[in-house]
Amino acid sequence: MLLPVLVFAPMGMALIAYLLGRRSRTLRLIAFCLTCAAAFAGTFFLWGKNLSFDWDGFCGMGIRLRADGFRSMYASVACFMWLGTALFSPQYFAHYHNRGRYCFFNLMTLGATLGVLFSDDLYTTLIFFEVMSLTSYTWVAHEENAGAMRAAGTYLAVAVIGGLTTLMGLFLLWHELGTLSFDAMREKIAGMGGANATVTVAAWLTLFGFAAKAGLFPIHIWLPKAHPVAPAPASALLSGILTKTGVFGMIVVTTRLMGGTDSFSIPLVLLGGVTMSLGALMALFSVDLKRTLACSSVSQIGFITVGIGMMNLLGEEGGLAAYGAVQHMLNHSLIKLCLFLCAGAVYMNLHELNLNEIRGFGRGKPVLHIAFLLGAIAIGCIPPFGSGFNSKSLIHEGILEYVHHLQYHGLPWGWWKAFELLFIFSGGLTIAYMTKLYVCLFWEKNPTRQASYDRMNRTYCTPLSSAVLLATAAVLPVLGLFGAQLLSPFAAACMPFFGQEPLEHAVHYFSAENLKGAAESIAVGAGAYLLVVRPLLMKKQPDGSRVYVNRWPAWLDMENGLYRPLLNLLTKVFGTLFAFLASIPDHLGGLGRLIASFVHWIASIPDSAGVLRFIPQCVTALTRILAEFPERITLFLRRHVFNRTRARQAVPVGTRFTWSLGKRLDRLGLLLNGSVLKRHPLHDDYEIRLAEQREELQDETDRVAKSFTFGLILIALGVFVTFLVLLFA
Repeated sequence: MLLPVLVFAPMGMALIAYLLGRRSRTLRLIAFCLTCAAAFAGTFFLWGKNLSFDWDGFCGMGIRLRADGFRSMYASVACFMWLGTALFSPQYFAHYHNRGRYCFFNLMTLGATLGVLFSDDLYTTLIFFEVMSLTSYTWVAHEENAGAMRAAGTYLAVAVIGGLTTLMGLFLLWHELGTLSFDAMREKIAGMGGANATVTVAAWLTLFGFAAKAGLFPIHIWLPKAHPVAPAPASALLSGILTKTGVFGMIVVTTRLMGGTDSFSIPLVLLGGVTMSLGALMALFSVDLKRTLACSSVSQIGFITVGIGMMNLLGEEGGLAAYGAVQHMLNHSLIKLCLFLCAGAVYMNLHELNLNEIRGFGRGKPVLHIAFLLGAIAIGCIPPFGSGFNSKSLIHEGILEYVHHLQYHGLPWGWWKAFELLFIFSGGLTIAYMTKLYVCLFWEKNPTRQASYDRMNRTYCTPLSSAVLLATAAVLPVLGLFGAQLLSPFAAACMPFFGQEPLEHAVHYFSAENLKGAAESIAVGAGAYLLVVRPLLMKKQPDGSRVYVNRWPAWLDMENGLYRPLLNLLTKVFGTLFAFLASIPDHLGGLGRLIASFVHWIASIPDSAGVLRFIPQCVTALTRILAEFPERITLFLRRHVFNRTRARQAVPVGTRFTWSLGKRLDRLGLLLNGSVLKRHPLHDDYEIRLAEQREELQDETDRVAKSFTFGLILIALGVFVTFLVLLFA
């Protein structure tokens, strides 16, 4: 019974903590922190065990929960992050409103997140996934200002659209496989000899909703908008854990449905490559502390996705890539917990996130300095203390392994070598934007407010908040130094969930090849910082000081430039269509019966060869008559009603261009007739001739356009008639 307790107890405690908060804020805080601590402790009892729980009949299909190596250990990571943010919250929310609401929905989200991580079929995953999306919406909207509500709307829209798309995929999977159980789906696919077309479509539809939550391109738009407006503890959970629930779903789809399918894995790797490089570029250009960390999360999700895709491409030899993917999930969660809490320490003192306003705040603050530096080293993958170095190196080895595989079989491998360079380049950009943040906060001085920042050196963090910062940061160098003792056993325990066997050989994290890759990324990062950030992304002021500027083009905002206009257009189109249908009087129901009768009459026509030839000929003739009818009317009116004799024209004909060119050609003709063409003079009037040719060209263009328009109208009418038949038949 431990599994349902871990999932549903936080949801019950959410209400209790809220009610306690009506009497005492202290009691609410105690209940909040104790619930997170109890959940964290409870997950340890699941390590090394394989437990399951079935609630048959719930919502028709029941709830299936299971705890194994990966799910139990990652649930511990989630609860550790919840506990860390809960302990940091008293100081952060000291002057905030709606703290009771935040506590209630925070615990509700904890239960739903554990439900996702413990789920054993896609139906259970979807139920808790949607609950998690709804309850976490309040985190983004917490400030309730215009920016927060707009970002929350984007977050909710992506969640709803992604959830509905995933639901369509589940319908197809249930119809095709008859099950949504993780293990049963894998067995069904194996019995079919691989995924067929229906399963492939269903897999992409299902993946869409999970990828939206993970922040995979091109549905990453909510991450850079949500993090700057959400409270920092919530941002740590959004980035560190909620995105991983999306990755959890992506792993399930990849390993249970599309295992060993190159046509699925290659696009997934490419999407991961675009995500990791685009996120790094966006982070490099950003001048907002939390937005930079949010874009960094987009980039790191891209690295993880590349690891999952490479694992699937390599099949049974994908162990290194699988190790790298799951280790980078762990590292990224813990790193973003540390970095977002550091950002929270800055914001709760300054209520600013712009780099020009917060520059110099970290000077003279050793706890904040150490915590941020360790987080920056970890995500920058700088050995030996950077825990991200261990995981990214294994993903990199997976790419190299696939390149060697292609070379061995004589297949084209150049594009994959280029992809490896993109991987190293993206890692270098990570170092560049983290260096930008580090130098801004801890080395540069604020030109106007540095004295006031220095006076906060002893008061900016309470002892509890300082302890949380140091504890979350201290984990990172330990994982970096002792990867073989800590990360490798963690990855080995997760391999059954990934469909891989644990590696039989020891992983050499600090091999020469891995250190070479790290050195290349460091060189790229140093070059990007010195050659791009300092000269191009900073602007010199008249007083000689330099400020950070955001040179990211506004038109590259996919939400405002693509998605919102597209949704507005679709809303108008369907709104107009439905308004038209709603305006049809009820007495026109007979029209539907008439159309249905006509369709039945068509279906009853004999299937003789003569009839089958005659009907298409009649339809073709009728279509030609209707298509040429506007042109025939136009020509008739032009010739008999609006006929103009050229001899009577007193004004230039054609356009200004044809008239001007015709005049020059006429003068040239007169010159030639008086010299070299005396015996065979030219008699053309080029002014009129060019006008006639232009008019003929315009007529042909209009004819094509009208025919095309008429064809579209016929298609629309066909769709409309079909709709009426289905509506009234």
